[in-house]
Parts: sequence; structure tokens; C-alpha cells
Amino acid sequence: MKAPLLEARDLDMHFAITGGLLQRELGRVRAVTGVNLALHAGEVLGVVGESGCGKTTLARVLTGLYPPTRGQVLFDGKDLQALSAAERHGMSRRVQMVFQDPFASLNPRHRVGRILEMPFELHGQPAGEPRRRRIEELLALVGLDPQHLQRWPHEFSGGQRQRIGIARALALQPEVLVLDEPLSALDMSIQSQVLNLLVELQQRLKLAYLFVSHDLSVVQYLCDRVAVMYLGRVVEQASTKQLFAMPRHPYTQSLLAAAPSIDPRQRRTQPPLQGDVPSPSRPPPGCAFHTRCPRAQARCSQEVPALRSVAAGHLAACHFAEETLP
Repeated sequence: MKAPLLEARDLDMHFAITGGLLQRELGRVRAVTGVNLALHAGEVLGVVGESGCGKTTLARVLTGLYPPTRGQVLFDGKDLQALSAAERHGMSRRVQMVFQDPFASLNPRHRVGRILEMPFELHGQPAGEPRRRRIEELLALVGLDPQHLQRWPHEFSGGQRQRIGIARALALQPEVLVLDEPLSALDMSIQSQVLNLLVELQQRLKLAYLFVSHDLSVVQYLCDRVAVMYLGRVVEQASTKQLFAMPRHPYTQSLLAAAPSIDPRQRRTQPPLQGDVPSPSRPPPGCAFHTRCPRAQARCSQEVPALRSVAAGHLAACHFAEETLP
């Protein structure tokens, strides 16, 4: 197998909690801890988990928006933190991000044409007629009329704004798109249209996607592999088919059991999760999930389980993964 296009190695992202007159550090929010992920060219990797599990923070670290506290982010085998500012600027062209909120991600003071022109300016791309044609092509690529270039963002619907955000991300012909819950702020009827657009673009342009979502049905439809996060850690990782057919971590099993289904024959047999997600500033000792796990044992509160192979291509961070089959 070829080397990964985008890779995280032992990645941590912690945020300081400060207070007092001198703003001393009082603690740390451990948003991402010890994450290892690999995304290959042309692949769609899903990242799922409850709100607050660190999905968005991980996405922002992988795109270079946050420098990691510890660990490495490698693109095409190169450590992003070891590159010069000029080299990182050039590398950013190849990894782009689509944000969750299409209303907040577009500058309301700029017309659409100006919004789509800025990536070319920042990276010194040709101006004039070639740039104008390219911008019109981008709008057509995402299903919008090139005549809309002079409109303001507030004149578009949420779905249309998200299409503009996707067009902006595609402007510099990246190889990787990091999609941070790109459908969650849209109406259900619009979600399917934007999802179909993402599928079409991925196949047409041979893109790799890191797809962050809490919608398991979308992840099952779109993704080749899935990583499940809980309290900043990846607790399970497998191909989509493996994960949905035979989840090995109790948290993954609970997520799948709670997912709604239109099939009346698929009735929930597992009780819903009890309790709240622990604070990422004070994670519990041992396995972070043991405070809510229905199968927790004494060992779970003492030892942090390693993310290990439990089947071919299937990783799980549970001491008793072989015994917790659904």
C-alpha cells in the first residue's frame, strides 16, 4: 500500500485554562490526545463521535489551523511543523477545509466573486481573464450560476452558501478536503443534494476526504473507513463495512444502537448510554469511557487501553474487545 497522503502521529491538542490577575495556567483542556490516523489518496475517512469529543479540533489541527501541542501532522511524508512558513503556505494549497456553518464561514462584506478570488490572490495565481474564467468554472462545478458572482452571501440560501464554501475550497485544486460536519446546518432536503454533490466531486476530481460527522447514516453511505472518537481519543477504527457489521468497542455499539432507522425490524436492543460525557479538563483515570460503560471492570478504571488490532484492519481501544461483541 502507498504511503498515506495525510497522517497524524501521536497527536495531542491541549488548550490552557487561565485565570487570576496574572492569567496563570490553572489547567488544560485535553481536546485531542494520542491520535493516530492515516488518510490515503482518493479515500474517504469518516470521524464520528458525540459533540465535544474533539472531532472539529482534530480537523483544524490536520489542516494546520492549530499547531499541535505534541505529535506530528505529515502531508505527503513531510512534517508540517518542520517546514518553513513559505513551505507551509505552499502546502496549504493541497489541503483545504469546508466549515460547518455556511453562514459564518463567508465574509458578509464581500461579494461571492471576491470570496472566490481571494485564494488565488493569497497564493499568487494568475489574474485577469484566466482567473475570472476559473471562478466561473468553480461556481458551475458546484451547481450555481456564474451570473451570481456579484451577489452578496446574504442573498443565498444555506445550501447555496455551503456550495460556495465548497467552491472556495476547490479553487486551488487541492488533493485533500477536510469537511467539518458540512451537512449539519442544512435542512434535510438540502442535505441530500449537497451530499450527492460531494460524492460526485470526490469521484470526478479524485479527492481524498476527511469527513467529520455525527450522522452515522451519512458516514455509512459516503466513507470507506471510520474512526470513532471519545473524549479526544480514537477508540475504534475499521472499514465502514466492518464497523457497522461488528463494532468491537462498547461506545461504538451504543452509538450505532442509538442511531435512528427507517426499518421497523431494526429495533434497539441495547439500552441508551447513561450519564454525561466527562470534562476534557478532568478526564477519568484509565479508560475514559469506563464511567458510562455497562461492561466496565476494575481494570478499566486503572489502565488506559491501547488502540490495538482485534481483527484484520480493525482496531479497538478496549481491554475486552474480543468479549464485547454485540
